[in-house]
Amino acid sequence: MNCCALFLNSTIFPITINIKSVTFKNQSFFLRQSSVVSANLSTITKHKSLSSVHSNSLRVLEWDKLCDSVSSFATTSFGREATKAQLWSLNQTYEESLRLLEETNAAVEMYNHGGCRLDFTGIDVVLVKSAIQQARRSLPVDGNAAMAVAALLQHCETLQLNLKAAIKEDADWYRRFMPLTEEIIGFVINRSLVKLILQIIDEDGSVKDSASPTLKRSREQVRMLERKIYQLMDSLIRSEKNETPFLEVSNIDGRWCIKSGVDQLKGVKGLLLYSGSGRGSIVEPLSAVPLNDELQQARASVAKAEADVLSMLTEKMQIDLDEIEKLLNSIIQLDMVNARATFGLSFGGTYPDLFLPEGSGSSTSVVYPSGNKNSNASYPIKREWTLYLPKAYHPLLLQQHRQNLQKARKDVSNATSDIRRKQQGEIMARKGEKAIDLPSLKMQVTALEQAHPVPVDFFVNHKTRVLVITGPNTGGKTICLKTVGLAAMMAKSGLYVLASESVKIPWFDAVFADIGDEQSLSQSLSTFSGHLKQINDIRLHATNQSLVLLDEVGAGTNPLEGAALGMSLLESFAETGVLLTIATTHHGELKTLKYSNDTFENACMEFDEVNLKPTFKILWGVPGRSNAINIAEKLGVPSIIVDNARELYGSASAEIDEVITEMERLKQDFKEYLEEAQHHMMLSKDLYENLLVARRKIMEHGTRQRLRKMREISEAAAMARSILHNKVRQLRASAIQSSQPTPTHKSQHALAINRQHTMAEYTEPPMAYKSASFIEDIKQTPSEKSQLPKVGDMVYVSSLGRKGTVLRLEPSKDEIVVQTGNMKLKLKLIDIGK
Repeated sequence: MNCCALFLNSTIFPITINIKSVTFKNQSFFLRQSSVVSANLSTITKHKSLSSVHSNSLRVLEWDKLCDSVSSFATTSFGREATKAQLWSLNQTYEESLRLLEETNAAVEMYNHGGCRLDFTGIDVVLVKSAIQQARRSLPVDGNAAMAVAALLQHCETLQLNLKAAIKEDADWYRRFMPLTEEIIGFVINRSLVKLILQIIDEDGSVKDSASPTLKRSREQVRMLERKIYQLMDSLIRSEKNETPFLEVSNIDGRWCIKSGVDQLKGVKGLLLYSGSGRGSIVEPLSAVPLNDELQQARASVAKAEADVLSMLTEKMQIDLDEIEKLLNSIIQLDMVNARATFGLSFGGTYPDLFLPEGSGSSTSVVYPSGNKNSNASYPIKREWTLYLPKAYHPLLLQQHRQNLQKARKDVSNATSDIRRKQQGEIMARKGEKAIDLPSLKMQVTALEQAHPVPVDFFVNHKTRVLVITGPNTGGKTICLKTVGLAAMMAKSGLYVLASESVKIPWFDAVFADIGDEQSLSQSLSTFSGHLKQINDIRLHATNQSLVLLDEVGAGTNPLEGAALGMSLLESFAETGVLLTIATTHHGELKTLKYSNDTFENACMEFDEVNLKPTFKILWGVPGRSNAINIAEKLGVPSIIVDNARELYGSASAEIDEVITEMERLKQDFKEYLEEAQHHMMLSKDLYENLLVARRKIMEHGTRQRLRKMREISEAAAMARSILHNKVRQLRASAIQSSQPTPTHKSQHALAINRQHTMAEYTEPPMAYKSASFIEDIKQTPSEKSQLPKVGDMVYVSSLGRKGTVLRLEPSKDEIVVQTGNMKLKLKLIDIGK
C-alpha cells in the first residue's frame, strides 16, 4: 500500500492507492509503450537529480524548521498541514507569489483592524470533514460532527458580518483587505441549517428531547423504567442486607443486576450471570427480568428515534453539502494566510518588494529603503540593486533567541515565586536541595536581552553576478548565506521578510545551496567529493533566475588546487548567467577576481582586533585580510615566533595586507564622510522645510492683513456714506424751507424726497457718482434747484453724460420726460441739470 495526500484548494483528502492492484489487461500495450518509457528515462533521471539537489539545498538551509515555525501559527490541524505543504513545495510562479504576498498583507491589515481577525480556534475541522464524509455516504451524521458544522457556519457568518461592518464604517477597508474581501464576502451560509442543528442537538453532541415527540416519549419511558428497577433493586437489597452485608446494584450489558461479595446469593432468586471462587457473584433477580426486557426495548426505541432525527438532519445537510465543503476549504486557506501573517507580525517582518529580474519581463528600478521617497535612511537612496536587504535577521536565530529569553524570564519568575513561598512557609526546603541563585538568573536574562541577534545588510548592485565574502571562522559568513537564502524563499512563499526596513528582492525560480559537511558514507564520498558533487549538480540545474549559495568553496583539499578550482567554479557560474551567486571562502586568490571581472564583488566580515572577536557585520567592497598573526601577537605568542611567521608568510602577502588595510581605512573614511554628508543633507532638508513653513506663514499673515485693511476701508466707507446722506438731507431741507412753497406743493415735494431716499436705500449708486452728485448739489444755489425746466429746454442727463430735450413735465410726480438722440427717458427731476 502506498499512501499520499491530495491538496485541493488547500484541503487535505487522504487517498490510498493500491499499487499491486494495478495490472495491464493487454500485455502488448505495455510492450508498445516500452520504447516511450526508455526515451523518458533521461528526463526522469534529470528530474530526480533536480529533486535531489533541491531537497539537499532546502535541508542545509533548514527550510523545514522554518516551515514548522510558520505552521505553528495556524489555528487548525488541517491549516498546519496545508501550510507546511505549501511552504515546502516552493513551486509558485511570480504571479502566484505576488498573490500570496497580497493575501498575507491583507491578513495583517485585518489583524491591525482588530475586528476582523482570522482566528479559527473554535472550529473542529476534523469533525467537519467527518460530517461531510458521512453525509456523502448517506450515513447519519453524529451529534458532535453536526455541532462542528454549526460552529463552522456561525464562525463564517460572524467573520462576514464583521467584515461588512468594517467596510460600512470605512469603504477603504474593502481595498485594503483585498483579495480576502472577495473570498469572505462570497461565503454562502444557510442560517436555517444552523438554527435546525441548534434546535435538535445539545452542546455535548446529544440529541435533545425536543427533537421529536417519539424521542421524548421513549426517553420518558426509559427514565420511568429505570426508576422502577432502581426501587425494586433497593427493596431487594434492603431485605437481604442482614444476611449478606455487601450488596450493590450493577449494570451488566444494559441490564440491572445485584452484585454480591459472596460466591452464592441464596436469598435472591434470579439468573446467575457470574460466580467466581472468592470473587462474589452477579444475579439478575427474576422480578427484574421483565423490567430489564422492557427497558432494553425502550432504549432501542430511543436509539431508533435518535437515528431518525440524525437521518433527517443529514438529509438537510446534503442539500448544502457542497457549500459546507467550500466553506471548510476557505477556512483552511484563510488559516494558512493567517499563519503567514501572524508569523510576520510576531517577528517584526516587512512586506518585500518582489520583482522579476532582468530578462524576465521586468527591470530593476529606483529603490527607497523605507518604502517612502522621503525616507531619511542612512543608506544610499537612489541606486539600482539586484538585492537590497537592509538589517535582515535569520528567522531561526531570532526564534531561538526569543525562546531562550522567554525560558530565562520564566525561570526568574518561578524562582521568585518559590523564594516567596518558602519565606511564607507554604513549602519546605528539601534536604540537600541547592539554594536558588536569583541574581544569577537575572544576570542571564540581562545577558540575553543585550545579546540580541545581529542583523546583516546585503546590497548587491545590478551589475554584480558573483559576490565573494571572506572573513574569519565563526565570523557569521554561513549565517549570512542562510539569511539571504531564507529571505528569498520566504518572499517567494508569501511571507514577510524579517528585516527592519523595506527590502527589494528578486523572484528566484530556485535557491541552491552547498553548506556544511556533505560527506556521504552511502556513496563512499569524502567531504570534498560530496561538496563537488553537490556543486556540479547545482551548476547543471541553475538558471538565469536562480540564487546559488556556496559555503567555503574550494575547501577540503590542497589550498592551491582548492583556490584554483574555486576560481574556476565561480567564473563558470558568472559565465553561465546565474542571476546571483554568493560564495564564502578563506582563499585569498578568490579576492582578486573582482579586479579582472566586473561581475564580481568583494565583501568581508568585520573583525574587532581590539577585543579579538567578530562583529558579525559586513564590509562591502573590501576583501578580508588575514588576522591570524596579529591575533597571535596580541595573545602573547613570543615575538620570535610571530616574526618568523611573518617572514614565512612573505613580504608580498604583507604588502597585500597593507593595501587591504589602507582600503579598509579609506572605506571607513568614506563611510564617515557619507554619513556626515547625509547628516548635512538632513539639516538642509530641515532648513528648507522650515523656510517653506515660514513662507507659508508670511503669506497667510499678508492675506490676513489685506483682509483686515479691506474690512476697515469698507467700514470707513459705510460711515462716510452715512454722513454724506445726512448732510444731503439737511441741505435739501434747508433749501425747501427757504423757498417756502405752497402747502400742496410742499407735501408733494416732501413725498418725492422721501421716495427718492427710499429708492436710494435699496439701490445705492457708486460712491464716486454719489460724491459727484453731492458736490454738484452743493455748487447749486437753493434758487437754482427750485427752478423747474420747461418743455423744449435743453437739460443735462447726469447718468448718461449727455444733453437732451424736455418733452413733458409731471411736477406732481416729480418726474420729467427727456429725449436724447433716439431715446426717450423718464427721469426724476433730481437726475437732470441745465
